[in-house]
Amino acid sequence: MKIIVPMAGRGSRLRPHTLTIPKPLIPVAGKPIVHRLVTEITHILDEKVDEIAFILGDPAFFGDDIVESLEALAKSLGAKPTIYRQLEPKGTGHAIMCAQESLEGPAVIAYADTLIKADFNLDKEADSVIWTKKVKNPEAYGVVNLNDKEEITELVEKPTKFVSDQAVIGIYYFKDVGVLKKELQYVLDNNIIHGGEYQINDGIKRMMADGKIFKTGTVDEWMDCGNKEVTVATNKKMLGFIAKSDEQLISEKITNENSEIIEPCFIDEGVVLKNSKVGPYASIGKGTIIENSNVKNSIIQTHSEIKNATLDNAMIGNHATFNGEFTNVSIGDYSALK
Repeated sequence: MKIIVPMAGRGSRLRPHTLTIPKPLIPVAGKPIVHRLVTEITHILDEKVDEIAFILGDPAFFGDDIVESLEALAKSLGAKPTIYRQLEPKGTGHAIMCAQESLEGPAVIAYADTLIKADFNLDKEADSVIWTKKVKNPEAYGVVNLNDKEEITELVEKPTKFVSDQAVIGIYYFKDVGVLKKELQYVLDNNIIHGGEYQINDGIKRMMADGKIFKTGTVDEWMDCGNKEVTVATNKKMLGFIAKSDEQLISEKITNENSEIIEPCFIDEGVVLKNSKVGPYASIGKGTIIENSNVKNSIIQTHSEIKNATLDNAMIGNHATFNGEFTNVSIGDYSALK
C-alpha cells in the first residue's frame, strides 16, 4: 500500500501564516496538519504502508527542512519516503502525475489540507473508494451520486438540485492507482481542462465510464483547515479527541510561574508561563513566552512572545511579538488586528 500526498499549494485563505509556511505544515494541536492526516490514514488502513510519496511545490518555499520533516514522518510510520515536485500550479490531476513513478498498485491519494477521524474497513473489492462525509448543505460541496447498489455513479460539483448529502473530502483509495495514472495521462495528452487546471475528477470520470466500481468510505469527522476561523475550530476539536487518548499534550519541560492551565491544551517544551491563564483549547508552540495574559481557544506557534493580552479565537505565527498594551504597531502584508 502507498499513500500519495499532493501538497504543493501555498494556501492563500490562511494568510498571513501561509506566506512563510505551507498550509499542510501549519500545526494543529501541536503537530502539522499533514503529519496528523497521514498518521490517521495509516491507522484506518490497518495494513502495512510501504511508501509515502509527497508532492511538493517550489524548493524555495518547500525547502530542505520541510523535506527532512516529511521523510522523518514516513520513516516513523515504517514507510519509504519519496519526494516529488510540482513546479507549476496546474491542478490536482497534474499534481498526481508529477508522482508517476509511484503510481502503481494499491494506493491512497490524500490532499493535505484537511483532518479526519474515521473507523471503517475499506472495500477492497471495489476498484476505488472515495471518502465522504455527510453534510447539511451539500450544495456547497462536490458530492457523489449513488445507485441502488450504493455504488458511485457520478461526481457532482455544488449541485443546484439535491443529489446526495455525501460530500467528497479529497481522500481516495485505488485498488490499482496505475489505472488512474492511465486516465490522467489521457487528460493531459488531450488538454482536458476545467477551471484552468487538470483535475483528478476527469480521470475518475473516465474510470467510471469504463465500468470501474466506486464505493464510499464515510468518515466520522471531517475538519477543515482552510482559513483562520476553521483552523482554530479544528484545533479545538483535535485537542478534545487527543485528551481522550494516551498522547501527551503538555510537556514536562515548561516553566510555570503563578499560572493556571485549563485542559485540554497543547503546550510544547520550552514554553514559559508567567502570571497567566492558558486554556482551554489553546495550543502553544515551542519556546513561546506568555506573560500577564489570558489565552484560550487559540493557536500560538513557536518562539513568540505574548504579554498583557486576552486572546480568544486567535492565531499567531512563529517569532511574533504581541503586547496587549501596544501603542505602536507595525504589521506585514495580509495581517490583521481585530
